[in-house]
Amino acid sequence: MFHFCHRLLKQPLCSSFWLHGLSHPKFSSLDARPFHSSTQNAKKSSNNNNVSHLFVPVPLRPSGEDTSIGAELTGKLNKQEVLKVLNKFFRRSEIKLLCAENGLDNYLFHQAFISFRRYCLEADSLPVDIHIIFSDIIHGAGHVDDLFTYFMRHAKQIFPHLECMEDLKQISDLRSPANWYPDARAILRKIVFHAGPTNSGKTYHALESFLNAKSGVYCGPLKLLASEVFLKANEKGTVCDLVTGEERKFGNPDQSGAAHVACTVEMTSVTTPYEVAVIDEIQMLRDPQRGWAWSRALLGVIANEVHICGENAAVELVKSLMVTTGEEVEVYKYKRLTDLEIEKRSLETLDNVQPGDCIVCFSKNDIYSVSRRIENSGKEVAVIYGGLPPGTKIAQAQKFNDPENPCKIMVATDAIGMGLNLSIRRIIFYSLIKPTMNEKGEREMDTISVSQALQIAGRAGRYGTQFPKGYVTTLKKEDLPVLERLLDTSPEPLVKAGLHPTADQIEMYAYHLPSATLSNLMDIFVNLSTVDDSLYFMCNVDDFKFLADMIQHVPLPLRARYVFCCAPINRKMPFVCTMFLKFSRQYSKNEPITFDWLCRHVGWPFKTPKTIAELVHLESVFDVLDLYLWLSYRFQDLFPDASIVRDIQKELDSIIQMGVFNITRLLKNSENSAQNGNGNDGFLGNGGLLENGNYNKKRK
Repeated sequence: MFHFCHRLLKQPLCSSFWLHGLSHPKFSSLDARPFHSSTQNAKKSSNNNNVSHLFVPVPLRPSGEDTSIGAELTGKLNKQEVLKVLNKFFRRSEIKLLCAENGLDNYLFHQAFISFRRYCLEADSLPVDIHIIFSDIIHGAGHVDDLFTYFMRHAKQIFPHLECMEDLKQISDLRSPANWYPDARAILRKIVFHAGPTNSGKTYHALESFLNAKSGVYCGPLKLLASEVFLKANEKGTVCDLVTGEERKFGNPDQSGAAHVACTVEMTSVTTPYEVAVIDEIQMLRDPQRGWAWSRALLGVIANEVHICGENAAVELVKSLMVTTGEEVEVYKYKRLTDLEIEKRSLETLDNVQPGDCIVCFSKNDIYSVSRRIENSGKEVAVIYGGLPPGTKIAQAQKFNDPENPCKIMVATDAIGMGLNLSIRRIIFYSLIKPTMNEKGEREMDTISVSQALQIAGRAGRYGTQFPKGYVTTLKKEDLPVLERLLDTSPEPLVKAGLHPTADQIEMYAYHLPSATLSNLMDIFVNLSTVDDSLYFMCNVDDFKFLADMIQHVPLPLRARYVFCCAPINRKMPFVCTMFLKFSRQYSKNEPITFDWLCRHVGWPFKTPKTIAELVHLESVFDVLDLYLWLSYRFQDLFPDASIVRDIQKELDSIIQMGVFNITRLLKNSENSAQNGNGNDGFLGNGGLLENGNYNKKRK
C-alpha cells in the first residue's frame, strides 16, 4: 500500500529541463540571437555568481492545511533520521549537477537547501507526498535522489526567478533600443550633425532651422539653456513653450500649447511629431548618469529633421547609432569663430589677476578661499558654482559682463562650461585635478579630461563681445605643460551611449518577482541585462538605488516609487534627503503636501545668510523647493501649491544672491564663529561641509 502510494505520488526525474541556471554553460544559448560582442559573453560569465547573490529567498510558511495524512499512512517521522537523509542528499554530486541544470548554482543550491531543511525539520507535519518520500527512504524502499523533485519544487517557491528566468532575460534584452520607438522608425528622418568646439556657432545654425520650422523641439542639457532658447524664440516672434522637470511655461497668452517647445533633454517627447528637433551637447551620450536621456532623444524623437550639436568626438558614434535606425548623417564641421591662445607663463600668484579673468576651481573650498584672497586685495569678484540657483548664476554673470560694473574678476567651477554667456578674456585653471566618479560610483581624484579642458578653456574669448580673442593659462607653473598637452590633443572619440531601465521594464520584473525590493529589482535588471556593448552601456543607477533603499519602508505603489526614485536630487545633501523622505511619507498617506506644511519644514520666511553654513543650508532649501516642483509636475493632486512655491523660490533665489554678493563677509563671519567655538562651517577642512559641492548634479 505504502509503495503503491509512493509510485502514484512520485514524479519521474528528468535529466534535462527547460530552465538553465546562471552558472550553467547553456545559459547563454537560451536566446537564438547571438550577442553583438564577445566581450558581453565574457562579462556575463564572470558576473554569474554575483547575479545569483542578488536573488533573496522568499520566506516560505506552512500552508495551514491538515497535513497529518502522511503520518496516518506511514507513521510519524523521526526528525534525526530526516536530517540524515537531508545531509546525504546535500552531499550528492549528482544532485548538485542536476540542480545546476535547473538554474541552481552553488550559492542558490546552498540557500535553497538551508530553506528546505528548515522547512522539513521545523514543520509540525509535512505535505503527504514529501512525508511518504522520507518514509520510503528511511525504510530502505526509496533512494535519496527521489527527494530531488520536491526539493526543486521548494526551490522554485523561494526563488521565483527559476520559473521565469527566460522572461526576465527577454525583458532586460536591451540590444535593439532603436526598436523601442516605432513612431520614430515609421518615418525616415534627416539627421544633421553640427560639429565643432565652443564658440563655433554650431548651435546658432541648428536653432535657425528650429525657429524657421512650422514646429520644433529644442532639447538641452540644462534648464538655463532651455530657458534661453525659450526667451529668444518668443522675442523673435516664434511662439515657444518651456518644459523642464519642474515646470511648464506657455508662450501663448491664452495658455494654449505652442508648436515649438524648448525643454531639458529628459523631458523630450517621443510621441509628439515635429518638423525640426535640435539636440544640444550630444557628447553627453557618454555621461554615466544622464547619457540615457540623449540616447532616448536621438533614437526616439519624431521629427522630419533632427539637428545634433556637439563635439567632433561624437560624430562616429552617432553615425553608428543611426545605422541601427537606417538613417544617414550629414555632418557640418565648424571652426572656432575667435582665436584662443595658451599663454607662455602661468599666473603663479593671484595678485596677477586682471580684468576679464576667470579662475576655474573644482571644489567649493577653493572657490571660497580664492574669492576671499582676491577681494582682500581690493578687487571685486563674481562667483558661480553648480549648487547656486539659476537666478543667482545669471545675476553673477550679468554683474561680471556689465562694462559699467566694478566687478571684473570671476571665480567659478566648471559650471561655466555650458549654459551661461560670459564675456571672459582669460581662463585660469586654479588646478587641473578634479573629483570624479568612476564606473563603480566611487570617488576618484584625477586630471580633467581633454574634453573638459577644451570645453572650459573655450569659454575665453567670445565672438561679438569686448574680448574677441581668448587666453588660457594655469595658476601653478607645473600645470601649464599639462594644460598645453590637453589642449593640443583631440578628444577621444565617443564609443558608447547610455541606457537606463524604464518604468515599464521594472514593472514587468516586479510582476515576476513580487517580493523583491525596487533596489533589488534594479540590481537584478542591470546584472541580467544584455546590451550591444559595441554601442551602449548601462548608466550608473547608484543614485536611484540609494533613494529606493531610503523609502523602501514607505508603502507606495511601484510606479509612484519608481517616479520618486528618479527625482534629480543630490544624495550628499542630508536636508534634501530628509525632505525627500518626508514627501514620500505624506504621499503614501494620501495627504496633500501644502504650502503651509512645506513652510513649517523649510523655515520660511527666509533670512539673509550670515555665515557660509547658512548659505549652504539655503542652497539645500532651494533644492528642496526644486524637488517639490519636480514632484508637483508628476503628482499635481498631492503637491497642489506649485505656483506659490515657485514664488517663494524666486524670493529665496534673491536672498542667496545677496549672500553670494557678500561672500567675503560670510567667510569672515564663519571663521570668527569657529574661533569663538560657536560652530564650524567646515569650509577650510578636508571633507568639510562645503566639500559636498563637488557632487552637485546639473539642474534639469
